[in-house]
Amino acid sequence: MNVCRGVLPNTDASEPESLAALLGGWRAGVEASVPPLLFAVGWLLTGHSVWGGVIIAIASAILVAAWRLRRGHRPRAVLFGLFAVCVAALVVLYTGRAADFYLVQLVGNAAATLVWVISIVIRWPLLGVVVGLVRGQRARWRADPVLLRAYTRGSWAWVPQYLVRVVVLLPLYQADRVLELAVARVALSWPLVAVFLAFSWMVVRRSLPPGHPGLRLTRKAEAGELVTCPRP
Repeated sequence: MNVCRGVLPNTDASEPESLAALLGGWRAGVEASVPPLLFAVGWLLTGHSVWGGVIIAIASAILVAAWRLRRGHRPRAVLFGLFAVCVAALVVLYTGRAADFYLVQLVGNAAATLVWVISIVIRWPLLGVVVGLVRGQRARWRADPVLLRAYTRGSWAWVPQYLVRVVVLLPLYQADRVLELAVARVALSWPLVAVFLAFSWMVVRRSLPPGHPGLRLTRKAEAGELVTCPRP
């Protein structure tokens, strides 16, 4: 068996952790889709009143946040989701244009595309950064060139999802299609994320040679030492 030097074989009998499990699974995407969808519903039911949409969106965001906290989610992540809804609400109340509720996500996805590409170019692939933070590894995974290469390839797999959202949402935003924006927001959230999670996980797994422990750090990487491994 081809085993990397300095890498301990994965003797854990349990199934290896997937990216979906590490990054919160499909429930996080579903919960994040509730306020944007209910904004459009509230806006429609109150005679195209942005106040009606905002009130329902914020109320639902608070309920979702309380539910996530009760289920043991990290407070910082919960508050960030609530903050994003509040920012979108402030934008739409300032402009008075209902479609602007989705402007934050549109701009965010355009920015995310650029950030992910830059992270790859400077050899700090964002997928590795996120997984490292979730697993408490911080940046120690960079000591393993195999993991660095795998996370780089996996990060490239994430870039198209942000481009897809921009391409779909931008024309709807420009045309002021509020209901269509809400539907697209839901369709391009957890279903799209699930597809790219599976794809990026496949890319990462195929980038790792036999005997590599996967997302778990090797002892040398844990100690901050450079791990040597032959190219597959």
